[in-house]
Amino acid sequence: MILYHGTNIHFEEIDLSKSNTNKDFGKGFYLSDSREQAMEMAAFKVSFLGGEIIINEYDIPNNILQCRELNVKIFKEYSEEWAKFVFKNRDNSTDVPCHNYDIVYGPIANDRVGVQIRKFQNGLITFEEFLNKIRYMKGITFQYFFGTEKAISKLKKL
Repeated sequence: MILYHGTNIHFEEIDLSKSNTNKDFGKGFYLSDSREQAMEMAAFKVSFLGGEIIINEYDIPNNILQCRELNVKIFKEYSEEWAKFVFKNRDNSTDVPCHNYDIVYGPIANDRVGVQIRKFQNGLITFEEFLNKIRYMKGITFQYFFGTEKAISKLKKL
C-alpha cells in the first residue's frame, strides 16, 4: 500500500523529534492514502511556513493495521471515543505521549480544533457540539499516525 506525506521541506529520514505536539493523535509522523489530501497539507504548510510543495511516498505492508508486533489503534468513524482521544492529544503540549500506540488510524479532525477545545473547556459548547464541530469540513478523511521508531521502521520511502 502507498501512503503520502505532504510537507514543505526536503528530508530523507523521518525524525520524530521534529514532529509537533498538539496533533490529532499526538506527536508523530502523519500520512494519508490520498495524494490529494497530502497535497492540501503541503500547500497549507507552504502558505504559513514557506518552502515548496513536496509529496513523499511510502510503501507499507497492506496488513500494517493488523500487525501483531505493533500496538495499533483504529477509529473507523467519528465517535465519542475518537473525539476524546483527539481532545486529549490536542490538549497535550508536552513531549510525553497520552497513549502508547505505535500506529493510530482514524478520521482527520477539522483544522480549527484548537478553537473548539477552548470553547468546550470554557463550557461554551457541550461535548456533543464539540464532536460535531471537529469533524473535517470536507467529509470524512482518514489519516495514519506513526508515533514510534518501531512503527517508522515499517515505512519504505519510494
